[in-house]
Amino acid sequence: MDLRQLEILQAIAETGSFTACGRKLHVSQSAISRQILLLEDELGEPLFLRVGRQVRMTPAAESLVQLGQRVFQDVRETVGAITDRTRELRGKLRLSGGMTVCLYVFPPLLKHLRRVHPHLDVRLTVATADRSVTEIRGGRVDAGLLTLPIDQADLVTVPVLREELLLVTTPTHPLAKRRRVAPRDLADLPFVLFEMGSATRKVIDRFFAAENIEPTIVMDTENVEIIKAMVKTGLGVGIVPYQAVAREVRAGQFFCARIEGHELVRETGWVYTRANRVPRMIDELLIAFEAIRHRLRLAPKRRREGVKE
Repeated sequence: MDLRQLEILQAIAETGSFTACGRKLHVSQSAISRQILLLEDELGEPLFLRVGRQVRMTPAAESLVQLGQRVFQDVRETVGAITDRTRELRGKLRLSGGMTVCLYVFPPLLKHLRRVHPHLDVRLTVATADRSVTEIRGGRVDAGLLTLPIDQADLVTVPVLREELLLVTTPTHPLAKRRRVAPRDLADLPFVLFEMGSATRKVIDRFFAAENIEPTIVMDTENVEIIKAMVKTGLGVGIVPYQAVAREVRAGQFFCARIEGHELVRETGWVYTRANRVPRMIDELLIAFEAIRHRLRLAPKRRREGVKE
């Protein structure tokens, strides 16, 4: 049995006759008949029942047609994958992410993508995780770098980052003078936090619940830059991903600290539509991200007394 014989069987199934199969494959009817006879001899089973001028497939032939469909699909996918790897990446890549991702992760990622794929057209959308999922499902976004968990059967989730959430204040705040910050030190403080219902806020709320703290929340927002601005004015203290304040901490504009006895972490991952084969565009995106991941400042260095910068 060879691929040509499977192709002939598929063509007969599609066209309904040996004659039409010959026209479809541009071969003579006698050549079609000879290949079928050879295959029947090899299998020891008839593949067609001939009634007058009509032919009807036997169960054996139907099984081979199904086999052929699987084989040719595998061949197409394999050839497509090989062709993808050797062809210059072009087209439009549409990405989505939250404010922190767009500010601190996408810039180095886009710079790398432009260098390795200069003809790739990248478009960005700033959106919440829920909206990003809707856009991905609607085919308007190819992939999102979103705060997890996102557990949907029709979507693939690839965790790639664990971001540490740290307490952030002004350098003149009383907490900045402490060698360690304990949960009890936070009980009476005003907070500027991420919006209620977000995955990041849920991590923070679980911490408050575990410590039986009822925080005074003076503001909540989805925008990390607004949180930072409000903390700078003294409106309250914040709990934000470290990479959002790493530069300001090093410059002495913010003080940040871990909360003693707790590691507050949010997980971020790529989310895209589930398919039989991952598109090359997504494969190249994941490869590009791995190339720049080491540049991201996800957590401060540790020292015995707390955060070091």
